[in-house]
Amino acid sequence: MASLGEILWDLLPSGRRCGGAPANVAYQAAALGGVVYLVSRVGDDALGRAALQTLRRPGLSTRFVGQSARLPTGRVSVTLDAEGTASYEFGRDEAWDHLPWSSEFTELAARLDAVCFGTLGQRGSTAQRTIRRFLDATTETTLRVLDVNLRPPYYSEAILRASLQRANVLKLNEGELVELSGLCELPDTPSEALQKLLEVFQLRCVALTRGAAGALLVTTDEMSDWQHEPVAVCDTVGAGDIYTAALVVGLLRGDRLATINRQACRLAAYVCTQPGGTPALPQELTDDWTQPIERVDLE
Repeated sequence: MASLGEILWDLLPSGRRCGGAPANVAYQAAALGGVVYLVSRVGDDALGRAALQTLRRPGLSTRFVGQSARLPTGRVSVTLDAEGTASYEFGRDEAWDHLPWSSEFTELAARLDAVCFGTLGQRGSTAQRTIRRFLDATTETTLRVLDVNLRPPYYSEAILRASLQRANVLKLNEGELVELSGLCELPDTPSEALQKLLEVFQLRCVALTRGAAGALLVTTDEMSDWQHEPVAVCDTVGAGDIYTAALVVGLLRGDRLATINRQACRLAAYVCTQPGGTPALPQELTDDWTQPIERVDLE
């Protein structure tokens, strides 16, 4: 699989941590047995080199992470409220906004089982064109997973529509579901709203994350509603990203929908108890993934 978009340093109250939704998804999908290529861009600077070092782990290739001599590595200031819910203030005109097309992407896209992308990574016109071209180069059977990840003011109806038209799997949260109701008239009941999204955008699967209330995962003929027991929240950074990672790896393994949703919620709950978006996962959580995806040469 591949993950497309931003690599950022999260400037948290507890300190600096490497992040960005696509980087978090890639890192945690590799931890769950996935074979992952991260497609992004960092600056040729200290933060960029530190990001590449931090993201090195078995199963994750940074071969397609470029370096810009002119533009800085991305940063985002993260503020936490009393419940640990994060809000973000992003830097402007950073390396990930200028992700150029590479001829190597055509071959990579054609051999992927899954590709993950979001809306924030498309705020820059260069990156937007590259991400769309990459998605268009995938095969009919590729899972094209849109993790909506709305970050005002860096999205538009046009970006949302173009992304949904290219996706066949959708993951969003409750606030993003409200935003999508502006694109098509959705029922008030969440399960019915997700079924409508499946129908309108011809999706294979939709996941709705609901914070402490767990997640709803639906296909055209199956639904899973799971709520994890309460946890002491440190911060919510990366919780949605590990849910996405677990969703994709579970779908690629062919796991049952209820199993995917339960395990993804367990992982997201754990991440909420830890600072930053990519904490090391305890063995009791990774032991659930008993059918590892076959490793391949990442070069």
